[in-house]
Amino acid sequence: MKKPPERIKKYAFADESLKKAFEDLQKGKYEEQQLAKHLQKAIQDLLENPLCGIRVPSDLWPKEYVQKYKIDNLRKYDLPDGWRLIYTLRGNEIEIISVLIEWFDHKNYERKFKY
Repeated sequence: MKKPPERIKKYAFADESLKKAFEDLQKGKYEEQQLAKHLQKAIQDLLENPLCGIRVPSDLWPKEYVQKYKIDNLRKYDLPDGWRLIYTLRGNEIEIISVLIEWFDHKNYERKFKY
């Protein structure tokens, strides 16, 4: 039996303001540029394996994500220094897209997910 072709892997920002925030990090202070580098590494990892993040149980999903982005899955990618990247996966038989929703430090992550 023939193996199905591997799906095309892409990434996208959930909205333009997030894309702009990422671009601003790249031009920002040293710490911001470091965070941008960590995010770029995360993006590379997601392009290789979109499932590399940890699945977030649905009872922990912020209602805002469900309403705004109509998610049916949510994943978390741990970045250095306690930062977190939150993303969801979209796709079909041909492609799989890692949609970046938000990143934040550990304190704000805990607040958002009510830990």
